Amino acid sequence: MRPLLQLLLPGREDAVRAVQSDQPLKERIDQLAAKNSEGALTPEERDEYADYVRANKFVAVPRREAKKFKVGSAA
Repeated sequence: MRPLLQLLLPGREDAVRAVQSDQPLKERIDQLAAKNSEGALTPEERDEYADYVRANKFVAVPRREAKKFKVGSAA
């Protein structure tokens, strides 16, 4: 992932790190997280929540690398 990001990130680190979900999506994820903590998810909600968790992991990698890249390029 890092070699690809080195091609794509220069000058865009802050934009990548600033990507966030919109408010309705955040609220839905929070709702599902609360139900998950209570053990009250339906099978459909469990699948939906798992998809959000996977998506978050997918987005976290470029965000983390963008932070490292910005720090590394400032040195």
